[in-house]
Amino acid sequence: MESDRFICVRENVNGKNEVVIIDMHNNNEVVRRPITADSVIMHPTTQVMALKAQRTLQVFNLELKTKLKAHTMHEDVTFWKWINLKTLGLVTATAVYHWSIEGESGPVKMFDRHANLTDSQIINYRVSSDEKWMVLVGIAGQNGRVVGAMQLYSKDRGVSQPIEGHAAAFAELKLEGAASPTKLFAFAVRSAAGAAKLQIIEVDHQDPNPPFMKKAVEVYFPADAANDFPVSMQISKKYGIIYLVTKMGYIHLYDLESGVCIYMNRITADTIFVTAEREENGGIIGVNKKGQVLSVTLDEQVAIPYIINTLNNTQLALSLASRAGLPGADDLYVTRFNEVFNSGNYQEAAKVAANSPRGILRTTQTIERFRQIPAQANQPSPILQYFGLLLDQGGLNKYESLELVKPILTQNRKPLLEKWLKEDKLECSEELGDIVKPYDSLLALSVYLRAGVHKKTILCFAENKQYDKIVTYAKTVDYVPDYHSLLYNIARTDPDKAADFATALANNEDGPLISPEKIVDVFQSQNMFQQATSFLLDYLKTDREEDAALQTRVLEMNLIHFPQVADAILGTVQWTHYDRVLIGNLCEKAGLYQRALEHFTDVHDIKRILGQSHQLPADWLVNYFGTMDVNQSLECLREMLNVNLRQNLQVVVQIAIKYSEELQPHNLIELFESYKSNEGLYYYLGSIVNVSQDPLVHFKYIQAACGTGNVREAERICRESNYYDAEKVKNYLKEAKLSDQLPLIIVCDRFNFVHDLVLYLYHNNLQQFIETYVKQVNPSRTPEVVGGLLDVGCDEDVIKNLLLSVSGELNVATLCEQVEQRNRLKLLLPWLNLRVTEGSQDPEVYNALAKIYIDTNNNPEPFLKENELYNPRIVGKYCEKRDPYLAYICYQKGQCDHELIQVTNENSMFKHQARYLVQRRDQELWATVLQENNVHRRDLIDQIVAAALPESTDPDDVSSTVKAFMAANLPNELIELLEKIVLENSAFNDNKTLQNLLIFTAVKADPSRVMDYISRLDNYDAADVAGVCAGEGLFEEAFAIYKNSNENASAMDILLDSIKDLDRAYEYANRVDQPAAWSKLAKAQLADMRVKEAIDSYIRANDASNYMEVSRNAALDNKFDDLVRYLQMARKQSREPFIETELLYAYAKTDRLADLEDLIASPNIAQIQEVGDRCYRERLLEAAKILYSSISNHACLSSTLVLLKDYQAAVDCARKANSTKVWKEVNAECIRQKEFRLAQICGLHIVVHAEDLDALVKTYEANGYFEELIHLLEAGLGLERAHMGMFTELAVLYAKYTPEKMMEHLKLFVSRCNIPKVIRACADAHLWRELVFLYVHYDEFDNAVIAMMDHAADAWEHSAFKDIIIKISNIEIYYKALKFYLNEHPLQVNDLLAVLQSRVNHTRVVQFFEKSDNIPLIKPYLLSIQEVNNKAVNHALNELFIEEEDYNALRQSVDSYDNFDPLDVAQRLEKHELLEFRRIAAHLYKRNRRWRQSIALSKEDRLFKDAMETAAESKDSEVAEELLQYFIEVGKRECFSAMLYTCYDLMRPDIVMELAWRHNLTDFAMPYMINTMREQFQKVEILDKEVKELKEKQASQQQQDESTAAMPAIQGGAFGHLRIGM
Repeated sequence: MESDRFICVRENVNGKNEVVIIDMHNNNEVVRRPITADSVIMHPTTQVMALKAQRTLQVFNLELKTKLKAHTMHEDVTFWKWINLKTLGLVTATAVYHWSIEGESGPVKMFDRHANLTDSQIINYRVSSDEKWMVLVGIAGQNGRVVGAMQLYSKDRGVSQPIEGHAAAFAELKLEGAASPTKLFAFAVRSAAGAAKLQIIEVDHQDPNPPFMKKAVEVYFPADAANDFPVSMQISKKYGIIYLVTKMGYIHLYDLESGVCIYMNRITADTIFVTAEREENGGIIGVNKKGQVLSVTLDEQVAIPYIINTLNNTQLALSLASRAGLPGADDLYVTRFNEVFNSGNYQEAAKVAANSPRGILRTTQTIERFRQIPAQANQPSPILQYFGLLLDQGGLNKYESLELVKPILTQNRKPLLEKWLKEDKLECSEELGDIVKPYDSLLALSVYLRAGVHKKTILCFAENKQYDKIVTYAKTVDYVPDYHSLLYNIARTDPDKAADFATALANNEDGPLISPEKIVDVFQSQNMFQQATSFLLDYLKTDREEDAALQTRVLEMNLIHFPQVADAILGTVQWTHYDRVLIGNLCEKAGLYQRALEHFTDVHDIKRILGQSHQLPADWLVNYFGTMDVNQSLECLREMLNVNLRQNLQVVVQIAIKYSEELQPHNLIELFESYKSNEGLYYYLGSIVNVSQDPLVHFKYIQAACGTGNVREAERICRESNYYDAEKVKNYLKEAKLSDQLPLIIVCDRFNFVHDLVLYLYHNNLQQFIETYVKQVNPSRTPEVVGGLLDVGCDEDVIKNLLLSVSGELNVATLCEQVEQRNRLKLLLPWLNLRVTEGSQDPEVYNALAKIYIDTNNNPEPFLKENELYNPRIVGKYCEKRDPYLAYICYQKGQCDHELIQVTNENSMFKHQARYLVQRRDQELWATVLQENNVHRRDLIDQIVAAALPESTDPDDVSSTVKAFMAANLPNELIELLEKIVLENSAFNDNKTLQNLLIFTAVKADPSRVMDYISRLDNYDAADVAGVCAGEGLFEEAFAIYKNSNENASAMDILLDSIKDLDRAYEYANRVDQPAAWSKLAKAQLADMRVKEAIDSYIRANDASNYMEVSRNAALDNKFDDLVRYLQMARKQSREPFIETELLYAYAKTDRLADLEDLIASPNIAQIQEVGDRCYRERLLEAAKILYSSISNHACLSSTLVLLKDYQAAVDCARKANSTKVWKEVNAECIRQKEFRLAQICGLHIVVHAEDLDALVKTYEANGYFEELIHLLEAGLGLERAHMGMFTELAVLYAKYTPEKMMEHLKLFVSRCNIPKVIRACADAHLWRELVFLYVHYDEFDNAVIAMMDHAADAWEHSAFKDIIIKISNIEIYYKALKFYLNEHPLQVNDLLAVLQSRVNHTRVVQFFEKSDNIPLIKPYLLSIQEVNNKAVNHALNELFIEEEDYNALRQSVDSYDNFDPLDVAQRLEKHELLEFRRIAAHLYKRNRRWRQSIALSKEDRLFKDAMETAAESKDSEVAEELLQYFIEVGKRECFSAMLYTCYDLMRPDIVMELAWRHNLTDFAMPYMINTMREQFQKVEILDKEVKELKEKQASQQQQDESTAAMPAIQGGAFGHLRIGM
């Protein structure tokens, strides 16, 4: 896990490795990939994966499915991780490398590993943010503890420093007054003494930052975590908090700046082996050994109150709240600010305000307070100090920026403003931009951009002529301005740029931002035709159907106003959707005939225009015909020829040539022929004949060429063309009677009309053309010509002369075939002899001569045997029916195997065939003739045996023949053949190979002859022959061969392995008396389990090589006495451990203990431990005791002594062995024998091993020895190695058997017990007090409370219950507890509620007690929480006050707490019998603006003062006047006067005067009237004075405008000369 994004897990599924990737930012999506790499780590943020397989490293991008990089290391990588988003850190056994995934470079060595990391397991590698500092962390086991070692390396200095430590990290912290962050290095270590420290130091101090004082704080570890140590450290960038995680699952939180411990707790019982920073919440994320993913972070709402209230560290709370912006310290900051501000320490007050969390003090009120402070002489004003401090520490907020910028602009200090904007010191807003704009539009644009004021940003872009940025910006911020108005204004003010802007709007990639029609309307409305055309040409680059109207519009506009521009547009664009009829007519009117013709589609219009073809370019006209269909084109061409054939013929031919394929050649041929234009036809066809495959075209072109006298062109087409109808052309040329017959000769030669040509030329007395044909045109056609001349009866002399005159190469085979078909072969003899004389090597010449010699019987045999040039197969075939022997000669000469076999078989020439086969030596041919289905095979074999082979003296002939017989599986015939060669007098009767072959064949075919052959032959290969005999089961023959050749060992093998006669073998061995024979015999006897005889034989052979097999078989047969003899002999020859080991065992088995001791005492290499174990297993205990004693194996000796029932000695040996296994064996036996004292001694060595404790406890309990077990564990608690399991098991035993000791044990050792297990034991034993005690110490407060309620008689205690219940996490238990107290302890329920006051839902509590009608019981609780102003609480208390008739408490409640239904309460109270309650009802009506209802109640109870106060508060003149009228009606004149005073502002003077006059109340109204007149006179005086002052101000305003004096500047701070208006 490299970050909080991905977790990689390697999983084995069905024997195959898979990598599982969990994406925690994508709903924990799981991806499985079949990857067999050794290690896989994911990139911290993206889907990039790094793989390591042995020394090969690869990096892949999973999204793009590409390999980014690969490298093979020269040494193993022991640890690796991502050190940033682009670099991998690689740690090998000797060095550390950095490998960037960008570029092509390989890993770069950073530094060598220090010696202090030798033999350490690397667990982490960290690099500072600027990559100038690195730390490598490793751990190693030493003396039973885990030692941490670190190597801190400085890149700039190139120096390493070894440090003892377990976890480390780098961080940055900005100190108060620092210009830049301070670089810190933190590390934690736990020393051998158990003390642990966290140290924080500064690295690379930079001036003028204040120095960071080194922090070294103790790290607390609980008593039960003696072996715990830090494993991971993460530092939160968000909070500046150090998260320190230990091996046993504890987490420590420290403040980075002060090093103060904020919090510590155990978050898991399992080891957390990997952690990473969780950036989204400033915490950490980790994975423990169970696979649980844990996340820890600060609770922002609780952290600061916890530090203030629990840690009592106000300074830390202020620092952390300021640094991380946490709530909880706001009141402290406000109080602190007011204190220092009121004391006059304005600089400190500015610091407090600047550092306040979340900027709570950075308000307009604070600015105003600083502004109102008068400046001191020679000092910058406090407001300047305040702004300067804010700028140094960061940036200003909206209000601060506005207040600072106004004087800056007034003093024309724009560079300072630009500097602050670049440094992001000001918070940009629309108001700030409005202030800046009158001074600098570009600077205002920058402000609007940063503030996101889109409308004004775009207006500034337009104002500054940055039109290209408007669309981009609007798209980026997803804002749609009024482009139509914007374009109109730009077109009016900047016409040159308007077209470009319009194009950008229309061609927006997401669709037009304004319709093109509106753009054109804007341009046309201002007669900007050029801009409109420019825009439309750019917009209409793509030919779209929906743009048809725009295409028409731009063409129409320019055809009317600028025809040449329209012509250029039509010549360059490819529009197809405009109104072509309209544009065509406009073009014709404008004199653009070519453009008009392009737009016409009616053929009549086209013909009309073509009448003016002389005004049209010929090339364009030719191209134009390509736009018309076939019928229109032909019609127009016909019209052009009709108008002027001579003038238009050339153009028509050009058109016909270019569009020949579309107009079809037969139509054009018909067109030219209809006008009898042979010239046009010739030129037209001449241009297409070379590319056309139409036979008509080629035929018509030949006709046209001949008709125009171009015979050479006709000859060329006849020679080169492959597409004309040859028959048709031949007939035409015959009929044409040309003076030159060469075209006809070419056609007949190409298309095999030679016979017709010869007949035509011979009958028309054109013999000179025949000679021309065979001499000049195609001499290879001479055979066909000769055949034709023979057919027409030409004289032979003429033919011979013709042949002799042909000088080119002739196909002799074809010539001979032509002559031979006509039985005139002899005709060629002179010509053939001439060819032979000329030195011809052509086989056909000699084939023809051979045939003539054979037919004329002119001594052919010498020719056939001596001549090497004829084809034997052809001539042989020719001879088969004429003379078979001549055919045999030919086939033999040419090795024509199959033809020779066939002709000899047909003519019974088997002797010739046999001789040929023997000499040929062809195994495939032999296989063919020796097939079983060959009916002539027997005849052939007889000739081979009788004549062919005896005549041969070549060994290869014999070898080849024998192989053929063997391959044909003819053993009997082969024997017959070999006997003929080998046994009779011949050149091969002493041949070893043939003798071997004869015997081998007899073994296979006739075994009865083998013994006879063995006795008669003496030159065979004995070993091979004997092996073959043995393989075929002829063992006696094989034994005879070995015996005759003195191969005694092989003879013994036959007797033992094949014949299997041990007696004969013993006799033979005794006769030859050789060690090898005795050894083989011994081995066979041993295999037959004749152990004693085998040992005797081995001893006679003096052979100790098979000692393992002998020992095994002797042990199986229990022949240890004989085995001793053998092993003693073997020991003399070889000092092998096995021999001496088996000898010891044999001594033990034969109870020769004295010999055993002698052998042990003497120098030996026996495996004594192995022998001892074997004796122990077979209960040879005395021997085992001797053996174990000799090697001091106390463990095995102890087990042996136990079996010998010597328990005291066994315990002593067990103590020496100090092995848990031995202690367990001795303990178990002592328990069985009830030797409890010895058993306890053994048990104390067992219980210290947690894994063996459970079995020991079960052993005692199974035998019922409970007290002894408890005594054992009690004794074990004092041991140095006492562990949690011992305390736990003892607690379980107390719970089961001695519960009275349970509580005392738990109070002493609860921290060392496995609490869940003890909890189960207490539950089973019903020890409820102890159960609650355990639940509390295990932090399972929920279960503790439930247990106390369920078993209150034994477990409940009020004060303890209150302490526990405030710690539970399940709030439902609160209400169960209330129910429990209500039922069991109702008088203490308020005490409980006081504890739960801040944790329960007050509404739910009230509802609970209302259901049970017990609200009065919790009145103290309700009064204590009424300040939260809860509706249900207020309602319950109000009802209780009404019920108790406590109107004072009710009035205070409704006045202080308004969260209730006032109208409902008022309605209940308005009928109450007590006056004060009715008065409260009127009061409630008044508060809810029910003025008339309130006044009515007051009038009923004659509470006139309340009524008048209600009327005055209503601010309603009508209500006041109604009450005034009421007082008049009831005669309350004093109330009338008091009403005028109380509601003075609501009374209208005219109404008062009228009522007073009408009811004779003038005296009572007079004070009111006097005061009213006085107010009127004062208002008139004030108005008169203001009018005069205004006139005086207007009079002097002009003077002040003309001479305005500059205000003096205030100098100070980082602002220079700056004025701040007060």
